[in-house]
Amino acid sequence: MLLSTMILAVDLAFLTKVGGAIAAAIVALAAGRGISKLGTSVMDATARQPEAAGDIRTTAIIIGALIEGVCLFAVIVCLLSIF
Repeated sequence: MLLSTMILAVDLAFLTKVGGAIAAAIVALAAGRGISKLGTSVMDATARQPEAAGDIRTTAIIIGALIEGVCLFAVIVCLLSIF
């Protein structure tokens, strides 16, 4: 009985670590997708209105920083679940 409980605990600890690592990878991929979508939209908007490029660039930098901040927060949560 004790041995089966210990084996189950070890398996759950391993699965938690694997799950945290997979979640961190998914978060990184999602952030990359968000940044690429932002870049595409900025290029389209700048092509349509070249005179507004400065304002578009400023907005894109702010949005990109917010995306990266959310990604960093999620990766930290995933890493905390591993340890």
